[in-house]
Amino acid sequence: MRTLQDIPALRETLGEYRRRGQRIGLVPTMGNLHAGHLALVETARRHADVVVATVFVNPLQFGPHEDLDAYPRTLADDQAKLEAAGCDLLFTPTVATLYPRGLDAQTQVCVPAVSEGLCGGSRPGHFDGVSTVVSILFNLVQPDVACFGEKDYQQLAVVRKLVEDLHFPIEIVGVPIVRAEDGLALSSRNGYLDAAERTTAPALQHTLAMLRDALEAGESVEVTLATGLARLRETGFEPDYLELRAADLGPITATTREAVLLTAARLGTTRLIDNLTLTLPR
Repeated sequence: MRTLQDIPALRETLGEYRRRGQRIGLVPTMGNLHAGHLALVETARRHADVVVATVFVNPLQFGPHEDLDAYPRTLADDQAKLEAAGCDLLFTPTVATLYPRGLDAQTQVCVPAVSEGLCGGSRPGHFDGVSTVVSILFNLVQPDVACFGEKDYQQLAVVRKLVEDLHFPIEIVGVPIVRAEDGLALSSRNGYLDAAERTTAPALQHTLAMLRDALEAGESVEVTLATGLARLRETGFEPDYLELRAADLGPITATTREAVLLTAARLGTTRLIDNLTLTLPR
């Protein structure tokens, strides 16, 4: 696996792949990789001849009081994991490389509607930062396919709309959530949990599963969500949101069948997100 940091070398290497007629797959990450990220690489491998991963902790998607400085940087370990997973090329740009005029002067990309509410409501500007860096990486790598995890369900929806609206010739592949044996969705931020919190954390997914079963059995949406919020608080979470949306993140209507339960909640100082899809009864 080759690791590159500057744009000219990246473009030269990608040009070699294209001249050989190879299909390029992209896996954007912020590093501190776990099995969920490696599932993205494995999926990209099935869809492409060459897999390009990126590790870039993107300051544009962190709010002023979020964990940018504390976010773990584990490049050597990430390189070893990516190489073992079959990644061909790793791009590790600096902030100055991607944002040479500084963050305040950076042109930004906004994806309206789908980025509003949920995590977009509690993290203002977050998805503008995501859309901007993803657009830059799409432009630099020009992949045929890009893989994103379904754990960040709203982010995946934002990226899909971005590609559609800006006419990027890129296939977006969503990769199912990878979970620990106890049900907790894998996340780089799980490392912030202390031992007691890690024991409690799987209750987030367990609560969603309970609510999914109730909704699929025809229980009231309002009552079910209220029950879920109460259960999360009793378990020790501080819920940010718990919502039922249509699969495209639009509002639930009388004709909605495919839906998704989404939640974000703090456990101690750690913000966890999760979701489960479901089918509503007629």
